[in-house]
Amino acid sequence: MAKEKFGVAVDEETVREVDELVAECDDLGASRSEIVEAILTAFVQSETNHVERVREIIIRKRKGTL
Repeated sequence: MAKEKFGVAVDEETVREVDELVAECDDLGASRSEIVEAILTAFVQSETNHVERVREIIIRKRKGTL
């Protein structure tokens, strides 16, 4: 399957969390990109109502409650 690149801006706390995951997956040699792709894949493949969950996260981040 072909991959498409796109840039994202994330807050510093998210960067720290992703970097921790990179460190914990050192034995796999996983990059930030692979970690983010794995997180997105897990989210998209979950049984969650994606629209509802994404909207909730956006609203909470904007209110500063997340």
